[in-house]
Amino acid sequence: MMDSNKMTINLALFGMTQSGKSSAGNILLGSTDFHSSFAPCSVTKDCSLGRSCHFHSFMRRGGQEVTLQVQVLDTPGYPHSRLSKKHVKQEVREALAHHFGQEGLHLALLVQRVDVPLCEQEESSPVQIIQELLGHAWKNYTAILFTHAEKIEEAGFNEDEYLHEASDTLLTLLNSIQHRYIFQYKKGNSLNEQRLKTLERIMEFIKENCYQVLTFK
Repeated sequence: MMDSNKMTINLALFGMTQSGKSSAGNILLGSTDFHSSFAPCSVTKDCSLGRSCHFHSFMRRGGQEVTLQVQVLDTPGYPHSRLSKKHVKQEVREALAHHFGQEGLHLALLVQRVDVPLCEQEESSPVQIIQELLGHAWKNYTAILFTHAEKIEEAGFNEDEYLHEASDTLLTLLNSIQHRYIFQYKKGNSLNEQRLKTLERIMEFIKENCYQVLTFK
């Protein structure tokens, strides 16, 4: 949604249990809207929408400064320790229609830990849910958000080296979504700096899509 000097972008988080979805969402919002903690089981059981404060003069469009607001939909991870795939899909489908039915979804973020290899049998779960919920256009509205990216540096890699050594499953997925990806760090940068860098990257993807959205009925 956008008027002459204000814009709201709508994002949805998908991914496996304990991938860091809720924590990533809190960084995007600059808040603690979503409950996030270490646990031996799935933490998020329901979809939840969070809204950021307004980022004044975040960007320029048409010669005007634009104020940005971010809406993030946090979703249960899958595979889930308590919920079936059918339940998760229904929960997310209803939340997408309720929150983004008319305004539309700008981008789905597949949250993936950098220290957990994406294997073929795992890839089919969260990615398949995205495909089924977003439809045939899913590739144009999906990006990967790599969490715990500081572990790449701890292992002596840089981002390019990490991707070069990535699994064939991950590389195939990246090719499918036109190499839309973001590395999110928790160390080295302030959370505010990290949030702005992540949002700037997200806005690049949205601009490439000419600000189009997916609507849900």
